This record gives sequence, C-alpha cells and structure tokens, in this order.
Amino acid sequence: MQNTLFWIILGLLTVMTGTILFMAVNAYRRIGALEKNAGFQYNLIVKIQSLLKSKSATNAVAEHAEMIYQDLLQNLIPILAALDIMPRNTTEHPLWRTLGGLIDEYAKNPFVMEKLRRAIKLDAEVKRNVSNYMNRADNLLRHLSESEPDGILTKTFINGLLGQSLTFFTQAYQLATTDEGDK
Repeated sequence: MQNTLFWIILGLLTVMTGTILFMAVNAYRRIGALEKNAGFQYNLIVKIQSLLKSKSATNAVAEHAEMIYQDLLQNLIPILAALDIMPRNTTEHPLWRTLGGLIDEYAKNPFVMEKLRRAIKLDAEVKRNVSNYMNRADNLLRHLSESEPDGILTKTFINGLLGQSLTFFTQAYQLATTDEGDK
C-alpha cells in the first residue's frame, strides 16, 4: 500500500510538474509574441510621429503662407515700380499677380532683365529689395523641401512663378554685382 501511495504521489507530482512546465513554456512564447508586437507597435508609433511632425511643419507653412506672401510682395512692389511693370489683371493672390506680371513682361520683352540690372546697380533700395526677395524666397523653398517628404509642393513652387522669378532676379543681381566688381 505504501508503494502504491508513493507511485500515485509521484505520478501526481510528475503530472503537476509537466503541467507547470507546459504553462511556463506557453507563457514564455506569449511573452515573446507580446515583445515582438510591442516592437512593431513602437516602430509604427515612431513612423506616425514622424509623419505628424512633417504634416505639422507643412501645416505651419500653410498657416503662415499669407504672412510669407505679404513679405515677398512688400519686396516686389518697389522693384516693379522701378521697372514700370503692372501686375496681371486676374483674381489670383496679389503675390502671384505681381510675379505673373513680371514674368509675362519679361517673356514679351527680354530688355526687362537689363532694366532690372541697371536698377539694381543704380538704386540701393531696389538692390536691397531684390536681395531680400531672393533670400526670403530661397528660405521658403528650403523650408518646404525640408518639411515636405514627397516634395510635390516644393516642385510646384520651383517650377512656377516663384522659381522663375527667383531665377530672373538671381541672374539680374549677378549681372549687376559683376559689373560693380569690374570697375
């Protein structure tokens, strides 16, 4: 009888040990799966955070666009007045009408580049406004390219009136300042 009781207790201990071991292995697997899922979740949260920061930066530019546009426009008005160029007669934002008038006039009359070169060379106010416009437009494009991952908006600005005007002003400014260095 003692032998039977011993074997029963040993059998129960073996079954209980096996059950505990099975449960421990199962818990270890679940913890591993939880760690793996937590890693995936963490990576997803990092990606979402990065995307939200990017969108936040783009939204900040959009919210401040009017202020940026007005700043650019304030530098353009004296330049166009010195060149005697009128803005386009459209319903666009005044900045785009002003830039459009300048680019349209340059397309019709390439002598506008020479007029701007002379104005930069002879009028310190025009030179300052051209320099300010180029710096601010370049900063805007740089900020857009840094904050926008796909670059669609940046490409639109570069290929549009802003980029064309920046190229135009840069060429005229370089021509005017090169002439100054030659003297």
